[in-house]
Amino acid sequence: MYRLEWIEQLKLRVARRPSAKQIAQVNPVVWKLGWTSLLTDISAEMVNAALPVYLVLYLRMSPLEYGAIDGMYNGLSVALVGLAAAFWADSTGRLKYVAVAGYGTSAICKLLLLAAGGMWGWILAIVWLDRTGKGIRTAPRDAILSLASSPSQLATSFAVHRALDAGGSLLGPLVAFAALWWLPTGYDVIWIISFGFALLGLAVLSLLVRNPERGGQPQRREGLLKAGAALLFTPRLGMLASCGLLLSIVTISDGFIYLVLQEKGGIGAGLFPLFYVVTACFYMLLSIPAGIVADRLGRMPVLLAGYSVLGLIYLVLIALPGAGLWSVAVCLFLLGFFYAATEGVLMAMASALVPSEIRTSGLALMVTVVGLGKLISSVVFGWIWQAYGIGHSLLAFGVALVTLLPIVGLSLRAAGRD
Repeated sequence: MYRLEWIEQLKLRVARRPSAKQIAQVNPVVWKLGWTSLLTDISAEMVNAALPVYLVLYLRMSPLEYGAIDGMYNGLSVALVGLAAAFWADSTGRLKYVAVAGYGTSAICKLLLLAAGGMWGWILAIVWLDRTGKGIRTAPRDAILSLASSPSQLATSFAVHRALDAGGSLLGPLVAFAALWWLPTGYDVIWIISFGFALLGLAVLSLLVRNPERGGQPQRREGLLKAGAALLFTPRLGMLASCGLLLSIVTISDGFIYLVLQEKGGIGAGLFPLFYVVTACFYMLLSIPAGIVADRLGRMPVLLAGYSVLGLIYLVLIALPGAGLWSVAVCLFLLGFFYAATEGVLMAMASALVPSEIRTSGLALMVTVVGLGKLISSVVFGWIWQAYGIGHSLLAFGVALVTLLPIVGLSLRAAGRD
């Protein structure tokens, strides 16, 4: 069904471990953006690791209410503002400054959480604003990264960036865990420390990263709109975007997966942030090897392998009546593998299809469709959980993913992706 030569190449050890020389060839801009993301993700994941237990176990929100907030956190605002910010960045050529605006917006939201208290409406609004900042910054940042990388090293560059990003995802929950261990209800302390790390990440981007020179004059907005819309109708990028949307719809957010593990295992709320730590650790360790394998042997097989692992997670969660230490560890390892094999690889696949002059807008298209898929996923999963229970929600998403994977593989192959 798919190209399987890469399996034989792995057996022949063609895909060696990443060497220091390979990693050293990555552009310094990629490393600087990686450090920005590391510091910002410490900030973001402190909040992200605390929110599920804060909302569901502390404020006693229903799965559907949490699903709405989680969908907002993962999808809606990215879809609303990502394209607009990307078109403005491409039309003015000020990619860095658009990214700075996005990082700054998210930093301010950490302070606003202090004033929200337990009011559901205010938390929803603040999460919307925080994700608006993410929507503004993501595509310009990834565009700067891709423009600084050679075509043959796109997946490796994205993998290096995602590895540093995952380092922040590892450290952020650790800080949150320490705060909750010291003060079991000390959520305000988490919001304040999170704001400090967000400012540090913003400073690295503002002071150390230069706005990229792409040659020529920035395009007019009208031309960019036409070019961006035309991208969706090209067979290869249009198919990739469609597949990205469908796959994101059947992807259960990590917050929900952790809540399932917490409920099945009877794990205390104070230990909840450690789920994020372990997942981020595996993600960080596997991200660069996955990117190098994708560049050498084909990005599509690595992407499909990642989603196959996600299906295995669903199977483990469905099959086990309870969650012991080993089953929790296996799920977290598989989740880290899933992120390592999909997040940077998907953006590398999109980057290879988009001209440099509209790179930000093209990547924003991918971010937008994936964000919309995550929104749909969170709301639907929360609704099924609340209405029919955890087992039915896991089964529905598992069946959908297993049905979708071969269709995606055939479609990407027909569109010419490798």
